[in-house]
Amino acid sequence: MSTAPRLATYDDLVALPEGERAEIVAGSLELAPAPLPRHARVQRALSRLIGGPFDDDDGRGGPGGWWILLEVDVRLGPHDIVRPDLSGWRRQRLPEPWDLRPIDVVPDWVCEVVSPASARLDRVVKVRLYREAGVSAYWMVDPDARVLEALVREGSRWVEAGRYGDGDVARIAPFEAVELEVARLFPPTR
Repeated sequence: MSTAPRLATYDDLVALPEGERAEIVAGSLELAPAPLPRHARVQRALSRLIGGPFDDDDGRGGPGGWWILLEVDVRLGPHDIVRPDLSGWRRQRLPEPWDLRPIDVVPDWVCEVVSPASARLDRVVKVRLYREAGVSAYWMVDPDARVLEALVREGSRWVEAGRYGDGDVARIAPFEAVELEVARLFPPTR
């Protein structure tokens, strides 16, 4: 008789009640609460400030060439199905993502908005998982600390591309073609 725990799969995600926010990491079902408004603010701002020129503006003044998607299921392996806050694919690698669930193509870029509830998962577990899966760039944005941390994969390891705060305007891999005013990601200061 086996005492090994059963590893969760995509079928376990599909079986959850409608609207339940969850991922599977290392075979474990990870439930997530609904995000706070500050979390949603970061997602919306990045969708506009990065998604605008790289996805929405394709051929209309922006660099284009990317799909930037919010909270889609991405299967990195049979027991690793994540739902990053934002994911980006170069269009030549994922030409038609519209009817895929989960997406089985590893993203070129992932961004997680870090909260107290997700900090360990985003900073320890997922940083390893994304590197091993072949994600090229990983951003972690902490709305409480008002910091964006960027990593790029070189071979089999992450290299820090930079840490940016409120006063920074930066060109951050893989989106160096545009300047990002980091303070615009966060709610206004009082």
